[in-house]
Amino acid sequence: MGDGDPPATYTVDEALVALGFGKFQLLVLAYAGMGWVSEAMEVMLLSFIGPAVQSLWGLSAREESVITSVVFAGMLVGAYSWGIVSDKHGRRKGFLITAVVTTGAGFLSAFAPNYLSLLVLRCLVGVGLGGGPVLSSWFLEFIPAPKRGTWMVIFSAFWTVGTIFEASIAWFVMPRLGWRWLLALSSLPSSVLLLFYVVAPESPRYLCMKGRIADAHSILKEIARLNKTELPAGVLVSDYNVQLQENSIPSEDTQLLTSRRKENRTLDSSEQSMGGFSSLLMLLSPRLLKSTMLLWIYFFGNAFAYYGLVLLTTELSNGRNKCSPYQSHLKKTSDINYGDVFVTSFAEFPGLLISAAIVDKLGRKLSMASMLFLCCIFLLPLVVHQPAGLTTSLLFGARICITASFTIIYIYAPEVYPTSIRTTGVGVASSIGRIGGMICPLVAVALIKGCHQTASIILFEIVIFVSGICAVLFPFETKGRDLSDTIASSTEDVNSA
Repeated sequence: MGDGDPPATYTVDEALVALGFGKFQLLVLAYAGMGWVSEAMEVMLLSFIGPAVQSLWGLSAREESVITSVVFAGMLVGAYSWGIVSDKHGRRKGFLITAVVTTGAGFLSAFAPNYLSLLVLRCLVGVGLGGGPVLSSWFLEFIPAPKRGTWMVIFSAFWTVGTIFEASIAWFVMPRLGWRWLLALSSLPSSVLLLFYVVAPESPRYLCMKGRIADAHSILKEIARLNKTELPAGVLVSDYNVQLQENSIPSEDTQLLTSRRKENRTLDSSEQSMGGFSSLLMLLSPRLLKSTMLLWIYFFGNAFAYYGLVLLTTELSNGRNKCSPYQSHLKKTSDINYGDVFVTSFAEFPGLLISAAIVDKLGRKLSMASMLFLCCIFLLPLVVHQPAGLTTSLLFGARICITASFTIIYIYAPEVYPTSIRTTGVGVASSIGRIGGMICPLVAVALIKGCHQTASIILFEIVIFVSGICAVLFPFETKGRDLSDTIASSTEDVNSA
């Protein structure tokens, strides 16, 4: 290289590939995974709290359903809000606020004196839980591209650990100590995020996108130290920096820049300072509109199906699939078959194994579509009453498929969006999913309570099938692609793929 040539450069993606997946990423995985455990536990306990409070306070079936729905309503608000906060102010600030809200409201809800106060506190818990996508995007931005699919599946395993842990705690605590103790104990994992927040690093990709190259380089140096590897030779740059460099260095290439590349640079610079509303508009820009709309429908259907299957486990495994119109809808907490709930929770482990096996081989799109269509097949026999053992088996198979589908969409969605709006994009999509989770207990599960099992299962079949069609229609595959920092570089990568 001559004296007049510019110095060698490397991007965050190239640095992460050179540094590999090592001790640093394992620590990040443990931290983010604890947040995922916390969210899973808070969602899973909804299967147990509703029936317990209904029996204690003499609530109607609709009032019981609202306890679940307000949590998802809070998650809807939180997922959108924390996504914008983390894209504008950093990933760390995003999940700090969520941990504070989740821990505080979760613990206080154990002391709720009445139904209304319980609804308010559980809604606040939902607002905190909406920060889950921030943690998943934060972890994703530390993983080398070739291993991204596999390690995101491993990250998703923390959700499964949380559901099984919650089912185990409920099995022990509910019959002996009651629902208030379950609420208090379930709030503890989110407090771990607060204890270790000081040492949690900011995403170097986010720092680069914000122009804080020196800070990003310091974190990459720390990764190199812990992983006992070396950074590539040269100067760290981001996609945005590369374009600025092209514009500032006189060369034949810059003389021949097309008007489209100039337009892309203008768009990139606007991404540096965009606010919350402009971030939302960017998701609906022509370049991202199709992906965004399909993701919203997919998240809605997948969340509707996943949380519905969790709730149906308690409804169909306690004899309600043989209910009569004249039976009382009130039940004691001891009527819940904790064993069946515990067993079906283990269905998430084979779901994770399947998603790990196929996500980097079949690709994201085919993996998601095949899992959802297979889920429809498992649920189909439940349109009519089945023996308890067969019902549990079919729900087990459906839970495997929907877990795999949910795991893969949380890999695919962050890969679709650039760093500048990644957590906003995933957060808004997750918010749409929370609407599905919010509606599900009011509609589908209420049909089971009203002895309309056939109508409920048909509704699940339609929602899941439509989601599978959306997976087929996603505009591009992200398997093996580097993460992009700007919308311009994102669409250029897709067009060249």
